Amino acid sequence: MKRALAEHGFTPWPGRHDAVALAELERLFDAMPADRSGLRIAPGDAARLSACRAISDDVRHVIGAAARPVRALLFDKRDASNWALGWHQDRTIEVAERVDVPGYGPWTVKQGRLHVAPPIDVLEVMLTVRLHLDPVGPHNAPIEVAPGSHRLGLVAEDFIPDVVARCGTATCLSQAGSVWFYATPILHASARSAPGLRRRVLQMDFAATDLPGGLRWAADHA
Repeated sequence: MKRALAEHGFTPWPGRHDAVALAELERLFDAMPADRSGLRIAPGDAARLSACRAISDDVRHVIGAAARPVRALLFDKRDASNWALGWHQDRTIEVAERVDVPGYGPWTVKQGRLHVAPPIDVLEVMLTVRLHLDPVGPHNAPIEVAPGSHRLGLVAEDFIPDVVARCGTATCLSQAGSVWFYATPILHASARSAPGLRRRVLQMDFAATDLPGGLRWAADHA
């Protein structure tokens, strides 16, 4: 897994979560407001899930013994709330409070949670994990990635189409209970789900390092 992530920027987790773990995960989505397609939750709430504990050894093997979830998001694509996502990189992290440190910015607030764009070297040692509650076939908005794009630093938006064309694309299909590991800076995209389908995903960002200059991960402050 570690070699595949370093070379390609993505790899499936070799296991698959059972019905008990999926039922526990489903309860998180049951608590989502009906008008929300995405919800940011406390990373500690995600860390307590049996599904998260099951992957923890592999996460630590990839990025280090101090690895812990530092951001967690629920995504629920369905007929009532459907969207497409163009090619992009995830570029922000969730922090406890604003501390002005060179290289960090701009600052944003997302669903009441403070975020900042860090230098690329912070993102390059992070790991993004997606846990799938529903089967994700070719018509249920699978994540597409540009293999190797995680090794190209921050890609300016104007150059993203050229980078995707040069790297090519891969589609990450899933079964219920499947897990994918991604290098956090990898270029990725997804289409809308087809009518009648539902795609629920828990996405977690993991880090094994502390932040500089008095900045703190929000998860470490909880």
